[in-house]
Amino acid sequence: MQIEIIAIAIIIFVIMAYTGQININQMIVDNQILFQRLKESDWDFYVRAKYGNEANTDILFNKRIKNALIVMVLLFFVMLQDLNSVKVLLILVVGFFVFKMPYNDIKKFYKRHISEIDSMLPYYLKNLEILIQHYTVPVAIGKSMSDAPEIFREGLAEMINSINSGDDSIEPYMEFARKYPVRDSMRMMRLLYRLSLGRQERKQEQILAFSRTISSLQQKARDTRYKNRLEKMESKTMSMLITTGIGLMILLVFSVMKLMGI
Repeated sequence: MQIEIIAIAIIIFVIMAYTGQININQMIVDNQILFQRLKESDWDFYVRAKYGNEANTDILFNKRIKNALIVMVLLFFVMLQDLNSVKVLLILVVGFFVFKMPYNDIKKFYKRHISEIDSMLPYYLKNLEILIQHYTVPVAIGKSMSDAPEIFREGLAEMINSINSGDDSIEPYMEFARKYPVRDSMRMMRLLYRLSLGRQERKQEQILAFSRTISSLQQKARDTRYKNRLEKMESKTMSMLITTGIGLMILLVFSVMKLMGI
């Protein structure tokens, strides 16, 4: 009888949620400030790295909250008959696990493509170097926007808008680096900021120093990419050797057993 009551309660909850009598989405929106505290600092970057700038990071984050809440409510109904502190803790742990799963999945995607994504910024800055020889840094960035990797365009636009609005500090550059925490992003943005402050008579010398540093970062990105490929090939080779060895051992055991008449 208890199982039937729990099943009916779950069905009623699902129906009310589906028909809108229980509006989970509205509840999340009403408590957005509270839920935003659970948001990881690099969530937006990982979403853009995988889905592009068109992806709405807030909608995807709210979906994580919604799924976790639904799972917690369903577990609450299942354990309602004999609820205790241990089961409440279990509900919270499962809800947190469901909430974290999409973040961990998207983070794994970034790690699989880390060398490719990390190499985008130094390559973009290397191309930007040509424009900087003829224009100021903000103007050069504005002119290079259409050729910049899509993942960085929104951040570059925000940076240019901040600079054009009168902010001549390093903050617009650092904000870009925080928004796109690829390898050496802070260092590259500091270099770019220092280049924007340079005097005209020393511009060529500063551009050469900037070029050497960016070339070094490009080489580091290439080395990392090749290293990752080599490690991947070594891992595949080792797996193949282990599989082949296990297969040969199994065949050998069967052969021995057959000779012994077992």
